[in-house]
This record gives sequence, C-alpha cells and structure tokens, in this order.
Amino acid sequence: MEVCLRLQPEERFTLITDKACLPIAASLVQDVLTLGNDMCVFVLEDLGERPMINMPPVILDALRKTDVSIYACRTQTGELRHRIEMMDVVNQCGIRHGHMVNINHQIMIEGMQADFVQVDAISQRVVELARKARTIRATTAAGTDIVATLSPQLNWLKTSGIINKDKWGNLPGGEIFTSPENVDGIFVVDGVVGDYLCEKYGDLHETPLTIEIEKSRIRNCSSDNQELLDEFVAYCMTDENSNRVGEFAIGTNTALRHVIGHILQDEKIPGVHIAFGHPYSEHTGANWKSSSHIDVVGRDFNIWIEDRQIMKAGCFTLD
Repeated sequence: MEVCLRLQPEERFTLITDKACLPIAASLVQDVLTLGNDMCVFVLEDLGERPMINMPPVILDALRKTDVSIYACRTQTGELRHRIEMMDVVNQCGIRHGHMVNINHQIMIEGMQADFVQVDAISQRVVELARKARTIRATTAAGTDIVATLSPQLNWLKTSGIINKDKWGNLPGGEIFTSPENVDGIFVVDGVVGDYLCEKYGDLHETPLTIEIEKSRIRNCSSDNQELLDEFVAYCMTDENSNRVGEFAIGTNTALRHVIGHILQDEKIPGVHIAFGHPYSEHTGANWKSSSHIDVVGRDFNIWIEDRQIMKAGCFTLD
C-alpha cells in the first residue's frame, strides 16, 4: 500500500475480490483500515454468478470515484471481458491500480516481498536500453530462439511494481514490455501459459508447448499434452488477431528464482515472455486490437539487446 501504490490518507480505495481470495483481501483491507482511508470493497459472488462475463455497473461506478484500486480474484473461463471493462475505466480515470489476478499465499510471501525500489532501478536500466534498440534476440537451452523487431513509434512500458496514474500494473511487479513490430522464431513454453489455462496446467517443464512464429503469427504449435495443445490453439483462434504477438516483455523481478506455476508471478521472473492477442494499444500505441490476450513464459533466457548481452541463463549481466 505504501511503496507500490503510495496510498495517501485522503485518497479513496476500492478493492474487487472473490471468495477464493478472501484471506488475502482481508489482509489488504486491514492495511487500508490502519491507514484510515475511505474504502469500498466488492466480492464478485455477492453481485452475480461466476463466470461473470461483464463487470457489474456498481463496481464501475465506484471505480470512477476512486484514486487507488486492487483487483484480487481467481480467473474463470470467459471473464477476460469483465476485466477489460474494468481496465477501460482504470485507464480513463488515471487510477493507480494493482492487478492481482490469481494472487495466492505463495505469491504474497515470495513475489510481493521483493524490494520494489531495487526492481524499479533494474527495470529503468533495461527499458532505457530497449527504447534505443531495433532488435532483441532471446534464446534458451530448451530451444527458444526468437528475434523481435522493434518500432520507435511503439512505446515501451515499465511496470516495476511502483504504480502511477499513467499505467496500471500487475502486483507483484517487475517487467518492461512493448508491442513488437515483428517477431520470428521458435518459443518453447517450458514455464507457464496465461489466463485460466495457467491454473489448469501449471508448470509445463515436463510437457512444454513449442510455438513456431512467422511474421508475428503462430505458424504451428506442438506439445505432448494434447489437451493443453487443443485448448491453447482454440484460445488463439478467438478472433483474427488472437494468434498475433501483441506483447514482448522482459521480466525484471530479481527476487524470483523459480517457476511456481502461476502467471502473475512467473512472468516477472528475469527472462522473456510474450503474449498473443491484445497489444495494450492504449499504452503501446499499436494500431490493432484483439478480444483475447494470453501470455507464455519460458525458463533460463539469454537475451541480447542489439549486440549487447544483458542476460545469461536467466541472470542479468548489466554490470
């Protein structure tokens, strides 16, 4: 509350949670009560059945009067739209918003224990290099080898865990990202996939998903886990841009050392993750959209920004 969201005593706070996350929500509420803020709390199941396709108007109305907010809920199939509706209000109103999708106890005692001032400093160094670059290459021992071509017309964003009104951020934080001009190569997902598939399939180290990418589009996918493969392919056929790389990101949370099977934390591990679908055009400046967005995460990356190697086997080499 004090470091990441910088909640001030005179500011209004809104918390959106669900029954699965009530213990964590109670802890967050206790912190706000200690600070003495005006507060509004919603539990999704009190307002309708899950999965909840649209965000209830009463929540959206409350957000429009809010300075700081948190969304701490477990994902369910078909609920991406209600989160997009919420984020539209967050963006329009300049709310300092912490997005804690699928937050759990392990993430609270691992990823949320990072020194976010230090994470912000690392993120700033990396984003300064990335903003000057035309290409970034990433490889792994598992077989990933991709090259992202970057456009100076598309913005890089820093979501280091210290959140401001210009850009909401996931908590725990620790990444920089853009919408790439183009991506080619092979991405081996031996970490996790995002959205509701993450909770279902968890850590993919034993049964990785291999994605072949050509001109930013998925050309082919393969995995020994046929059910995962079928669900991922179906997800990436939601609309005409669901199979297009919309996000290219570098994780910067150096407090994280291992995959735990949860996208909220695992995408912040130092390394590269990409997402197919919505390119966060409202922030990156991309001129296209999608109704879907799914992240994929690998392990132990080597990263070159232009000719400079900034990571070897998952460890930054910035010094």
